[in-house]
Amino acid sequence: MSYEMIALFMFASMMMMLLTGQRVFGAIGFVAVVAALLLWGDRGGFDIAFASSMKLMKWYPLLTLPMFIFMGYVLSESRIADDLYKMFHVWMGPVRGGLAIGTIGLMVLISAMNGLSVAGMAIGATIALPELLKRGYDKIMVTGVIQAGSSLGILVPPSVVLVLYAMIARQPVGQLWLAGIIPGLMMATMFIIYIYVRCKLQPHLGPPLPPEERNIPLREKLVLLRAGLLPLFIFAAMMVPFVKGWTSLVESSAIGAMTAFTAAILKGRMSREVFEVSVRQTLAISCMFMWIILAALAFGAVFDGLGAVKAIDSLFTEKMGLSPMMILILMQLSFIVMGTFLDDTAMLVIVAPLYVPLVGALGFDLIWYGVLYTITCQIAYMTPPFGYNLFLMRAMAPPEISITDIYRSIIPFVLVMACALALVMIYPQLALWLPDYVYGR
Repeated sequence: MSYEMIALFMFASMMMMLLTGQRVFGAIGFVAVVAALLLWGDRGGFDIAFASSMKLMKWYPLLTLPMFIFMGYVLSESRIADDLYKMFHVWMGPVRGGLAIGTIGLMVLISAMNGLSVAGMAIGATIALPELLKRGYDKIMVTGVIQAGSSLGILVPPSVVLVLYAMIARQPVGQLWLAGIIPGLMMATMFIIYIYVRCKLQPHLGPPLPPEERNIPLREKLVLLRAGLLPLFIFAAMMVPFVKGWTSLVESSAIGAMTAFTAAILKGRMSREVFEVSVRQTLAISCMFMWIILAALAFGAVFDGLGAVKAIDSLFTEKMGLSPMMILILMQLSFIVMGTFLDDTAMLVIVAPLYVPLVGALGFDLIWYGVLYTITCQIAYMTPPFGYNLFLMRAMAPPEISITDIYRSIIPFVLVMACALALVMIYPQLALWLPDYVYGR
């Protein structure tokens, strides 16, 4: 059997195991180890798995994952997000669609505090959604707002997904974070423009707050404004020393975690229950990521040994005659298809051994591609029939919001995100300018 057929058989076996409901890391790692044993015998097969585990244990930036996850859970469990929403409620309420616009702003700040889209979805569905529905906002529009806003968590730094991509693609995490800032803020701005224009044309979709709720003394508004400055302060305390070169990535993540922990204590919200939940969730998610990275490294080692990347490159460019950009577009479309039944980390570890080296061989920048991958994941999150965010929203939404409403709600936001993806593909400097400027790449 040729190496190309072996690689194809490995990929098909992995997909079959995933369709049976096996855990992602179990399916990927099992196929990698069995293939290595069959190809290279006991010694070679065990060496590949062992080398992958040693590589993982020696990967110093891996320490950033538990730090960022802990920081996000501390801020979420200590209800600092509640204060943020009150701030947007007061300051944006007088504008048509203002509370929906404020929800997008809330999601951007939550993303800067957490790095996971699940946290944004949970906070938006439990805090923002009931308030929006109570004030007469259109249920379909606001459901889409929360799903779209929560997806920013995997693009705006400190994105945990970009950390995972950096480890698998062996790219600098700091450059990937900086590359995600402008596209992330651009996408949030596009969401806000869409909401504002639509509520201007259809005022019943997002009525302004009644006068009695808007007439709040300026002093109280300024007090609420401080709630929005706290996450910005935490973000600055973490990112500025790192960008300036004063601290390493791991040291900056520790600063972020300690700053968030201290803020919760100073606000009197660091109870034993909050601390215990934050630590337990941090441990669970960190272990999950470690197993996934370990499986991905083992699978990638087998793929590299087979030379599958060169074979696929030859298939696309020489036999099929596709241009590098056409191949890139096909990759993005495959992410959207996989996103109908897999989450972002699963998609990455399944195709990273194949796609990342291929992107490099085609001459594309891997930092830029990391941003493209993340935006495509955001679209896949909200693509029916099995988009990840769709089911999260179904689990958290009140009974009056049906699954049909949830599917309809995401259509305009998916189109906005597709426009953002196209802009970043056409103008790579949207992602690369900031890391080029800071690091002099």
